[in-house]
Amino acid sequence: MINKKLLAEICEVAGAPGHEQRVREIVIKQVKPLVDEIRIDNMGNVVAIKKGKERKKVMIAAHMDEIGFIVTHVDDQGFIYFHTLGGFDPKTLTAQRVIIHGKKDVIGVMGSKPIHLMSVADRAKVPTIKDYFIDTGMTKKELDKLISVGDTITRDRKLIEMGECLNCKSMDNRVSVFILIEMLREMKNIPPYDVYAVFTVQEEIGIRGANVSAMDINPDFGFGLDTTIAWDTPGSTKQERVSALGEGACIKVMDSSTVCDYRMVAYMKEIAKKKKIKTQLEILPAGGTDTSGVQRMNPGGSIAGAVSIPTRHIHQVIEMVNKKDVRAAIDLLGGCVENLNSYDWNFK
Repeated sequence: MINKKLLAEICEVAGAPGHEQRVREIVIKQVKPLVDEIRIDNMGNVVAIKKGKERKKVMIAAHMDEIGFIVTHVDDQGFIYFHTLGGFDPKTLTAQRVIIHGKKDVIGVMGSKPIHLMSVADRAKVPTIKDYFIDTGMTKKELDKLISVGDTITRDRKLIEMGECLNCKSMDNRVSVFILIEMLREMKNIPPYDVYAVFTVQEEIGIRGANVSAMDINPDFGFGLDTTIAWDTPGSTKQERVSALGEGACIKVMDSSTVCDYRMVAYMKEIAKKKKIKTQLEILPAGGTDTSGVQRMNPGGSIAGAVSIPTRHIHQVIEMVNKKDVRAAIDLLGGCVENLNSYDWNFK
């Protein structure tokens, strides 16, 4: 079973890169009763520590931020211009509602030139971010009391259930925040090693939070926890898919920023087989995750791998995951963390 109410709360709340405070409040409330120690570092990463039997360290990173925007200008008519925070496909902005987080939250809509007034050449052109502005229905005088340059903007969309799937904005990466919380909740035994559950900041603009957190913790073992592409929709081929919804949690082999430790990949396969957890292997040609920071940003590195959650329509407001895959990810992550001392980690 999936706690849809909690997942909805985590996904729907705003948290653009560098402005994750609303997500952070939820995380702290949820994990405080589940761990032995909790702290917030200077960048805003939440580090929740569950003490193990031995003093080796396991770091698990799930980023709290979502792609968003930042206000750069309000013109004399009250239209708002913006810069992106994270990677966007501009065509996905058409007809979207957004929230500008100023002195109070203000609803706006993404506007662009009406198609009726476009030339044939304009209609054929691929849109760019600069083709959009935000309309709040308010005058500049009204907005000046509420909105300033530097305020963040996030997208507005509620979580809904669609068959065996859940659909919302910011599944990337709030579903992983949810999975990490639930893994801690379900951990009944003292783990073999100290577990550092890190809810990171600013992943969408360069894996920044995970980098500094890994340098601080210096983990022996590491797990990234993030979404991955499910290109199992019309127009795809099997060799392009990366992952498919409903086929289980992904064991990452590599992405553009990380080649996972082959020992960790083998170990994760072994745990999945023993516990009869449905999994699939992930090779992501483009795109990186906190896994790279966990693996590399500490002296000597860590033995690192990742659990990835297949997700359709990534970086849109209609990101979709399968409930069975979410459940499998919780089980796989928990199984891996609780059995790290049972594996021979020597190079072979």
